Amino acid sequence: MRWLLALAILFLSGCVSAPTRDPVELPAGNWQLDPLHSSVIWRSRHFGLAWYTARFDTMSASLTFDPENPEAAQLTAIIDASSVSTGNPSFDEQLRGPNWFSAERHPQIIFESTSIELGEDGAGQAIGEMTIRGTTQPAVLDIRFYGGTYNFLENTDMIGFGADAILSRREFGIGGFIPAAIAGDEVRIRIEAEFLLEE
Repeated sequence: MRWLLALAILFLSGCVSAPTRDPVELPAGNWQLDPLHSSVIWRSRHFGLAWYTARFDTMSASLTFDPENPEAAQLTAIIDASSVSTGNPSFDEQLRGPNWFSAERHPQIIFESTSIELGEDGAGQAIGEMTIRGTTQPAVLDIRFYGGTYNFLENTDMIGFGADAILSRREFGIGGFIPAAIAGDEVRIRIEAEFLLEE
């Protein structure tokens, strides 16, 4: 059995290329979100004390990228508003309802980039528009590029990002209690995302 394990380790080590953090080394093309290795977490202050944390369970995203012109990249991300998940089913139903996300009338939360700004050491910003409850507002994602490598399981290239954004509930008409302290106006969003290159 030990020789089988050793053989498997040797095989896998030969299939996994070393990750690169240089976008210029990545292939151009269209990339699609790998939802199994991605997450969208949001937090809002409760009574001015702890940050109440929840997530969205269903999302998709596409990224068009050319390493020779990375600032021309285009990102579109779509979240299923009805997939909001707090661990409390009755509260989830309230959040899906007309006073909060109004998921039946506005089933999608959409971010579309209008420009990309690159910084140093994998940092950057995706500047664009966020649409929630049918209301569109300017939004900025502060992005950290983790790198890219070859995914031998999917037989394609893959890249990874982290991103943060801060939104105002008031600007999108989400929920009540503004500016009361029961639920804070500021919502912090944390995104972890892996993309796979389309063939």
